[in-house]
Amino acid sequence: MDDTFLTTEEVLDYLQVNLRTVYRLIKAGKIPAVRVGRQWRFRRADLDAWLDGQQSRRSRSAPVAAAAPTSPERPRVLVVDDEASIRELLTRTLALTEYDVEAVADGRTGLDRLRLGPYDLLIADLRMPVMDGLTLIREARRLQPTLKVIIITGYSTESSAIEAVNLGVVGYLAKPFRVPQLLAVVARALGEGT
Repeated sequence: MDDTFLTTEEVLDYLQVNLRTVYRLIKAGKIPAVRVGRQWRFRRADLDAWLDGQQSRRSRSAPVAAAAPTSPERPRVLVVDDEASIRELLTRTLALTEYDVEAVADGRTGLDRLRLGPYDLLIADLRMPVMDGLTLIREARRLQPTLKVIIITGYSTESSAIEAVNLGVVGYLAKPFRVPQLLAVVARALGEGT
């Protein structure tokens, strides 16, 4: 059943993550891999089982209103975006790469989460109802002055980009973005390099 095994390149495409993330997952024992010479091989069934486990773990924790317990080694990321599909993509992708992720739909709820405890990174949409991303960042800076911030937007303007830079935003992604772009910007923001 050799056709059930994937090469490293195939796994990058299958999981939509970068090479560094795959190596982190192997090293942490999160995904099983077999070394064949100088290359890694992965069973598709093992990857599917691991992905299902990640999905069910998030589903079980989703109804809980309080922040989930975190590991001291795992950076905490708060995602604030009014689009459910973007929140799901960011949550799934970042959780797969070993970040503690919480996602909310608006800036007011995001500020409430920031008041509950520190985060390492805030990823915020620029345009949202109730409170826009730039207002959220200004308020977040009052609560956590050293908080790293990444803006994501489908409506980029020069003035918003300038204001974001003036507020100390460390990353700026235009929608639609690809998963490798996201992971690279997050790694840079958190000083992890790529």
